[in-house]
Amino acid sequence: MTLIEPKTNSESFIAVPQKRSFGARVKREWNKNAIVYVFLIPILIHFFIFQIFPFAFSFVLTFLDWKIIGDPEFVGLKNWQRFLEDKLAWKSIWNTVLFSIYYIIPTMALGLILALIINSGVRMKALFKGIFFLPVVTSFVIIAGIWGWLFRGTESGMINYLLSFIGVDTQLFLADSSQALLVLAGLSVFKVAGSTMIYYFAGLQSVDKQLYESARIDGASPMRIFWSITFPLLKPIHFYVAIVTTIGSFQIFDSTFLLTGGGPNYATTTIVFYLYQQGFGGLNLSYAAVLSYVLFFIILFISLIQRRYMGKETKYY
Repeated sequence: MTLIEPKTNSESFIAVPQKRSFGARVKREWNKNAIVYVFLIPILIHFFIFQIFPFAFSFVLTFLDWKIIGDPEFVGLKNWQRFLEDKLAWKSIWNTVLFSIYYIIPTMALGLILALIINSGVRMKALFKGIFFLPVVTSFVIIAGIWGWLFRGTESGMINYLLSFIGVDTQLFLADSSQALLVLAGLSVFKVAGSTMIYYFAGLQSVDKQLYESARIDGASPMRIFWSITFPLLKPIHFYVAIVTTIGSFQIFDSTFLLTGGGPNYATTTIVFYLYQQGFGGLNLSYAAVLSYVLFFIILFISLIQRRYMGKETKYY
């Protein structure tokens, strides 16, 4: 509502807005957007309880010594100092970095190749799409079991059996410190490449077909078309897949837990597996919280770098 007040020197009037009380504004907003808040408030409560509170509590936990049993004790930066002096923690970070190198580029490359095969108009592409995507929807425990059988470090292992035909000696694979991490990376590539293929296939479908027609009229070869048109215009997909695979590689746990247990000689102990051992094996939740924050900052740093060099907008012309 507004009040009408006369001017002192004329018969004209000026409208002066009347301030509403806070309760009236809240009631008016609720009446206007009630359905939005009905669905939003439970989500916000869930987000606060299961996201914000654990994140804040874990940060406080890094300054305590709490093993669930007994009262927590404030120790300041002792847990952070322990991390700086923990050689196994640094080795687990290095193992995770190596795993990422073995995993990210091959996953992106294989996903792009599979997407190009499907997008090329090959016959029965729906069948091939289902076959390539099948590992994604298959239980990881089952795939890990098959992978462990294939790479068994004996003559009865399928891969060793095939290698014997070309004169290669029996390989230890998962029992060899120099090979185990590569085998685990291969398992993850096999598992995830199908979903990466879907991302790239969607990107290929969005590329303007007129660009290809113009390039063919100009006499460009298929390889030149790929490197000059297809690959650059897939930059948003490259960025998204790089972010997703990077986060996934630094959170690798299941393959190590199922196949190697962190061995041999800690060669496959990743940062998340080491965090699991400290937190749930040794009940040292405070030190596990420190490791989780270290992992958080590593992923954040790498993601910002990827955003800086790969996240720019791509234009056709």
